[in-house]
Amino acid sequence: MSITRKNGPLYLQIKKIIKDRILHGIYPLGIHIPAEPQLEQEFQVSKMTVRNAIRELAEEGYVEKKSGVGTIVLRNTSLSRLSKGKRFTELLVESGHRMEKRLIASGPASLQSGTELRELFGSSCHRIERLYLLNDQPYIHFIHYITPVIGFHNERAASEQLFSSLYDWLEEKKIALENFRDRFLVETAAPDTAQLLGIEEGAAVLKRLRYSYDGEGNVIECSIGYYNTALHPYLVDYDA
Repeated sequence: MSITRKNGPLYLQIKKIIKDRILHGIYPLGIHIPAEPQLEQEFQVSKMTVRNAIRELAEEGYVEKKSGVGTIVLRNTSLSRLSKGKRFTELLVESGHRMEKRLIASGPASLQSGTELRELFGSSCHRIERLYLLNDQPYIHFIHYITPVIGFHNERAASEQLFSSLYDWLEEKKIALENFRDRFLVETAAPDTAQLLGIEEGAAVLKRLRYSYDGEGNVIECSIGYYNTALHPYLVDYDA
């Protein structure tokens, strides 16, 4: 993923990318992340920039840097207040799976009159479409709609920032999501979803609608996820 100074300090961008890879099993628990020279080459930055990124990850408990050994992943779960909203992904990673995200499209969207999205967000909002891969196989087709209250002055920057972690980005914007509401349905796959998931058009898929609310009860984000449960079932973990 490309980084640019327009999106803030480079070391923080690199930190977010590495953290995202840890949380999604690209860098598994107990495994070394790439050596600093490799990261310098990947991101085209200085040694100090990479070291600052790793230092922050170590302070948050995600990695441990050992002299002469390298940097090892210590933790692959989030301490975010929104971690329950991301629990499904964490369960898969904890089970030894790898999750990868691919951005399909991002930009402003006009909303049709008489639709639920129009009632929630007004005439327009920001739309992000992406594909999740489970162990390199297409698994979830996601479409996110984000309230226009959040300004996106630079569409390119918005795409890059939100791609890694939408919820972390919202926290950085001081937007606290207090609760979530999920609805589950079974639908037949539309042509575009079937093509992305590599399944037959009309095949049954699990559809999840998620509404994310702030403390005042305003909908900040609405997401639609289509799951290829033939590849892996949807998991729910209820804490005692």
